Amino acid sequence: MVRLSVEDLSFAYRNHEVLRGVTFPVHAGEILGLVGPNGCGKTTLIRCVDGMLSPNGGKVMLEGRELGTMHRREVARAMAYVPQSAGNHTSSTVFETVLMGRRPYLNWTVNPDDEEKVVAALDLLDLGDLALRKVGELSGGERQRVMIARALVQETGVVLLDEPTSNLDVCHQMGVMEVLSSLAEEKGLAVVIALHDLNLAATYCHRLMVLSAGSVYGYGTPEEVLTEAMLRNVYGIEAVVKRDLPAPYMVPVRAGRLRGGA
Repeated sequence: MVRLSVEDLSFAYRNHEVLRGVTFPVHAGEILGLVGPNGCGKTTLIRCVDGMLSPNGGKVMLEGRELGTMHRREVARAMAYVPQSAGNHTSSTVFETVLMGRRPYLNWTVNPDDEEKVVAALDLLDLGDLALRKVGELSGGERQRVMIARALVQETGVVLLDEPTSNLDVCHQMGVMEVLSSLAEEKGLAVVIALHDLNLAATYCHRLMVLSAGSVYGYGTPEEVLTEAMLRNVYGIEAVVKRDLPAPYMVPVRAGRLRGGA
């Protein structure tokens, strides 16, 4: 079942083209990793898919409906988004911040079922002991896990995450990816996640899509996509791709000339 599909999507800031002709599906139970060098368009693509930015061309189909025809509350019940920066939210506790993920379903009151879902999400992300702490008092990595928990309590069929592991230590990076993996399998979620760590992406993602200068360079399984030629052509590095473990992994050898972008 295709939960999310992007068809021939293009986007430009004024006269600067950022994305062109991007097409891909994401099926229920699948994690799609968006990878590519700085400035290739990963964040812009996620914002277009979420509806924060309006594409110049193409369309986004969410659960069989065109995103542009849906009310924002309907979108919030079908798709959750975790931004690259978690922000400070200094006036809210961790519990209150995660509870905000239930807003698409709330009227005037919070019921015990909503509170139970928040507690379950906090436990999944190893945040139970921080429930009453102010979010502004947390480390960057802890705030990032709070935002992921908030997205999970939305109970959507699609989850978009923009570099959610960038502030996390190795243990919590793996923990977050394992949670997403389990939820994708158990609940049939379609997960789209932008990652910089290619080895982490290859380990946990069912498919990878490589963006290069706003276009799709490659799309397929990690075994198909993670190649020495791709690393040379897209990232400008010489690397060896090893295939002696269940997932391929790359070992950098030498950097080429630094590329522009942020």
